[in-house]
This record gives sequence, C-alpha cells and structure tokens, in this order.
Amino acid sequence: VQLVESGGGLVQPGGSLRLSCVASGFTFGSSAMGWFRQAPGKEREFVATITWNNGNTVYADSVKGRFTIARDNAKNTLFLQMNSLQPDDTAVYYCNGVRYCKGYNCYPEHDSWGQGTQVTVSS
Repeated sequence: VQLVESGGGLVQPGGSLRLSCVASGFTFGSSAMGWFRQAPGKEREFVATITWNNGNTVYADSVKGRFTIARDNAKNTLFLQMNSLQPDDTAVYYCNGVRYCKGYNCYPEHDSWGQGTQVTVSS
C-alpha cells in the first residue's frame, strides 16, 4: 500500500486549499476512502469519507459544510476541497482506506500511512 498526499501549505483564516492523495497497492476503485488529520499533541482523527462509487459521503461535525471529499477512480486519486479554513484545521492531513464507520466516526483500513501533507492556517 502506498499513499502519497499533497497540496498542503500555509493559508490565512478563511482561505482554501485542495488536497490530493494518489493511492496504489490495493484496489482503490472498490475501496471506501477517507481523510484523517493529526494536530500537534493530539491523536489522529477522522475528517471525511466517500464510498467507492461516490454514492455517499460522511463528514466530521467540525468540517461539515466547509470541506468536500471527492475521488477520481480512473486516476486512483482522492481529493479534499477545504474552504473557510480556521486555525483549528491546522494539522497534518492523511488519506487511507476506510474499514468501517460508526456514526460520524470512521476507522482506517490500512496500517501503513503516507507522509501526510501539512496544512497550517494562520494570519
């Protein structure tokens, strides 16, 4: 399994970023996928997930209405459009398959993670 995230950076509050994740080593097109993030001093947390056929999405309450998850199965690529960014969104963002969800929390499929992409929201 290889997961390569990109698109992070430094942005002012209220700004936008679009993250990408290119996946390989597993059947991306038939896997639910998700974004997770880890802020300094905190545990990694679920952000958003999308089913294999783009049929359903679930978001953490903290990002609902501001973030949009999408995927391109032909390119084995997962996206996260992040709008109205806030300082609390500062974290390293990771993608992974999603094993299952319980309520509005989802759990990763693969034990291995990519390097992540740093998102910093600051004025």
